[in-house]
Amino acid sequence: MSQSPLTLPRRHFLALGGVAAGAAVLAAEPASATSAVGKDRTTLPGHVFTLGVASGDPTSDGVVLWTRLAPDPLAPDGLGGMPDRTVNVRWEVAEDDRFRRVVRRGVERASARWAHSVHAEVHGLRPDHVYFYRFLVADQVSPVGRTRTAPRAGADLRSLSFAFASCQAYTDGHFTAYEHMAREDLDLVVHLGDYIYEGGGAGSIGRAHLPATETFSLTDYRIRYAQYKLDPALQAAHAAAPWVVAPDDHDVENNWAGDHSQPDTEPDQDPAVFRLRRAAAYQAYYENLPLRASSMPHGPEMQVYRRLKFGDLLQLDVLDTRRFRDQQLTDPSLRWAPDRQMLGAKQEAWLLAGLGASTARWNVLANQIFAMEADHTAGPDESFGMDTWDGYAAARQRLFDGVAQRRVDNFLIVTGDAHRSVAADLKLNFADPNSRTIGTEFLGTSISSGGNGTDMDTLGTTWLAENPHMRFHNSQRGYQVCHLGRHEMRTDYRVVPFVNAPGAPVTTRASVHVQSGRPGVAHVSA
Repeated sequence: MSQSPLTLPRRHFLALGGVAAGAAVLAAEPASATSAVGKDRTTLPGHVFTLGVASGDPTSDGVVLWTRLAPDPLAPDGLGGMPDRTVNVRWEVAEDDRFRRVVRRGVERASARWAHSVHAEVHGLRPDHVYFYRFLVADQVSPVGRTRTAPRAGADLRSLSFAFASCQAYTDGHFTAYEHMAREDLDLVVHLGDYIYEGGGAGSIGRAHLPATETFSLTDYRIRYAQYKLDPALQAAHAAAPWVVAPDDHDVENNWAGDHSQPDTEPDQDPAVFRLRRAAAYQAYYENLPLRASSMPHGPEMQVYRRLKFGDLLQLDVLDTRRFRDQQLTDPSLRWAPDRQMLGAKQEAWLLAGLGASTARWNVLANQIFAMEADHTAGPDESFGMDTWDGYAAARQRLFDGVAQRRVDNFLIVTGDAHRSVAADLKLNFADPNSRTIGTEFLGTSISSGGNGTDMDTLGTTWLAENPHMRFHNSQRGYQVCHLGRHEMRTDYRVVPFVNAPGAPVTTRASVHVQSGRPGVAHVSA
């Protein structure tokens, strides 16, 4: 059953308090914090920490800390109610959540140019260590966040647990899954895109989008992000563990590809116009998430793909499956065209070189759209989606051939986007069920997109019948937790029965096991 926030450990109680608890968090801080902030004479128009705190992209000696000052988060100019001037924001990192043992502190300058967001890149921390952090402006103190540094590269690591999630349409459902995720004992959270949805609409559960129309301008995207980030469950999940994030299509526009807008509704949009929109979307994405300066966008360009390492146990390669792909096909017969790109030549080469050189026990791709083949039609006919890797079949084959040729150990892909869960063997030749298995894909469902969902639906029945490499399917809402060990990894599919109202409990629908050195699903326990 759903656990009351009052029964949680103190760090989770502070996180779950979200916006409403801002003043209470300030009052609860020790006297030493009050005396420290009292030296700052900055005048503020109201409580500025309404959007919470976050951390991300951990290394063995540090992490990036995020917040954004916004006393009026939904202000129509998109600037969150802040004046058009730069504000000094102090940050502290401590070994305890009362900040009696502060180990690092510094100051960042929050400017109107970047919507008064703060991205503090902290160094000099101990590897594989839990820390607490907060921000201070004038006499105000932010909620407390919890983070963890990565183990030192090559360190003998026994276990690691991370959650992955995607697709959180505000209008479709409540973010109850994040409330439960915040209570998990996680080293990391991986978000695979569709953090916001760009469309307008009111939905049917009283969570209408702001602005009411589709987002196009920087102001539009800023307001949309502020609306999402006001959700206390989302704030709690951010405050509980470091995140690694990458955008997908709805963070800009549905089904965009490279410099092309979606072909179904805007086939004649000038690519130059679309690049302006992408620049606005990228900037708002960066402003609202815990990304390093290396991912700061420059107009319509943004460095999304990157590599993180966690001891000798995990190499996590974060992909960009939108910016460098070719335009979606309108003729499915061309999906095997040999020159079609999903990752682009540079990213593809970077990925394969890194996989070939990896010494990690588990090699995981953080991937936005599913890589397994998925025949959507029952019977002898076949049909495939053109937005997934199925529409870029030759690019997928190059990747899988490269993995096989380099003898990559324990190759795993975690994926979002599809609003359903699947565990599947990755075959070197999907047309031959007896073909070599080179790895395993874990497709994860949505946080809220698609509404309540069901345990099984018509598409799921078809998928399992037509695609023998698929070993598990579910179409409820929720998130996934991957537990990595030396000899086995397990993915728990955590689901909630409804999202059209708050308060849903969480259960583990199934656990999918993979044994080290034996690619593919070993067994599914329900």
